Amino acid sequence: MTLPMTVPVPGLPARVRIHEVGARDGLQNEKTVVPTEVKAEFVRRLAGAGLTTIEATSFVHPDWVPQLADAERLFPMVSDLDAALPVLVPNVRGLDRALALDARRVAVFVSATESFAKANLNRTLDEALAMTEPVVTRAKEQGVHVRGYLSMCFGDPWEGPVPVDQVVRVCRALLDLGCDELSLGDTIGVATPGHVRALLTALNEQGVPTDVLGVHFHDTYGQALANTFAALQHGVTTVDASAGGLGGCPYAKSATGNLATEDLVWMLRGLGIDTGIDLGRLVATSEWMASQLGRPSPSRTVRALAASTQPHKEQ
Repeated sequence: MTLPMTVPVPGLPARVRIHEVGARDGLQNEKTVVPTEVKAEFVRRLAGAGLTTIEATSFVHPDWVPQLADAERLFPMVSDLDAALPVLVPNVRGLDRALALDARRVAVFVSATESFAKANLNRTLDEALAMTEPVVTRAKEQGVHVRGYLSMCFGDPWEGPVPVDQVVRVCRALLDLGCDELSLGDTIGVATPGHVRALLTALNEQGVPTDVLGVHFHDTYGQALANTFAALQHGVTTVDASAGGLGGCPYAKSATGNLATEDLVWMLRGLGIDTGIDLGRLVATSEWMASQLGRPSPSRTVRALAASTQPHKEQ
């Protein structure tokens, strides 16, 4: 396909690593349990499309997220892939389950706000950080890469605006615990480009380098790509996205789907930024997953490219 036309913008990164979250964050909210074999095939197809970092599952208690109760069965089904397969671990027990399957990349999660920490983990923010510390420490002792997810970086459904310095404090705490990278989450999709730049600048001023930062935008208000562009202008090279735009957050009802991987790849391709992803294969994968879920993909790019391949009827 010759479109979109490539028109680079000076000052942007030459390459972006997409951290694919569709198989975990994208599916965790599905009310009907997706068969393990379908999840495994989804991960395999994503890898086949060129994605090199695919978040496979979460080792949470089954009562928390029933959709991911099959983590022990799923992970061995995909662990032979030539891709990084990070898994979410909420506590030491979850970490031990992941380590038992030789997982080499894990993710922990905390909130930037007290209200979401209470809703998500039933703890204060400082208690959540204290609970995270032994997880990170043990993971690093085992030579495992640790990503720190930070939710509600730009707004909270209970508290409203979140002060930038509050987010910076929690980011700094996660790095001090030993996290290798951080993902800044716009959990309810309220960020705007100026806010993104302000947070990234404040983090740099407090000693948090851009190269350890990723961004995780939701498209609730249609701002995900604009916010991603602002992050790229700042030098961010890791962007979270979900194939087909799947996902939300089970503890924040106003959170709609993640930034669709296909929409992101379309924009990056037009900017001349390399991702290593075969967009055609990725679209086919999302169409296949949508058929498994029984509904169309919310990704605009998936819909547009799917429509362009349909035969036109005679009028």
